[in-house]
Amino acid sequence: MEKAQLRRPFFVCNPKAYLYGEGSLKLARKCEELAVKYDFDVIFTAQHVDLATIAKECPHLIVTAQHMESLKPGRGMGHILPEALKAAGVRATFLNHAENPMTVSELTETIARADELGILTVVCADDIADAKAIAQLHPDVMVCELKSLIGTGKSADISYMEATNEAVKTVSPNTKTLQAAGISSGEDVYKAIKSGADATGGTSGIVAAEDPFAKLEEMFEALDRARKDFCQ
Repeated sequence: MEKAQLRRPFFVCNPKAYLYGEGSLKLARKCEELAVKYDFDVIFTAQHVDLATIAKECPHLIVTAQHMESLKPGRGMGHILPEALKAAGVRATFLNHAENPMTVSELTETIARADELGILTVVCADDIADAKAIAQLHPDVMVCELKSLIGTGKSADISYMEATNEAVKTVSPNTKTLQAAGISSGEDVYKAIKSGADATGGTSGIVAAEDPFAKLEEMFEALDRARKDFCQ
């Protein structure tokens, strides 16, 4: 099955477990509105039980699971079946996030299962060495984020962004890079794309903002400026 195609620059809104149900759907609808307004590809994650609803309500978003496993149909009580995600309208999955790390063998098998089903893989890495190692698995997207900055509201300096972008592209030229961790302003978004990354996005920088919708507007406006300056 054919995977979704991601155009540079794209954006990820990853509410993690901060939101669920109606709260998650409201944020997804705002991302849908902005995806249409600016013509951006937008990855939106949600709790597994909310994915099908968001996929139906927000057809312009790339609805994304926050985790997936290599499980195949049959026995596997309590685990996450890739086919079930696909049937629910899921088009991508995060893997190996710092808050849900995976063994190398399970990560390898899960990427293979995602490839079978046409599900994009968005795989997380920490430092440069980590990025180089995981890039050998050829994920569709590599999230480069220092664990120490996750949730801090402080983004990495541009030298880290440039170095990890290069590390990934050297090993796996077709893997797209997404700079994350601490992205909390339009300035951070602009810097990430300026570094050569294909994408950026946030979690607490959005959901913990005084006005999350206004923060999304700020970030999308900055992404639009970065597209004009660096992606033409």
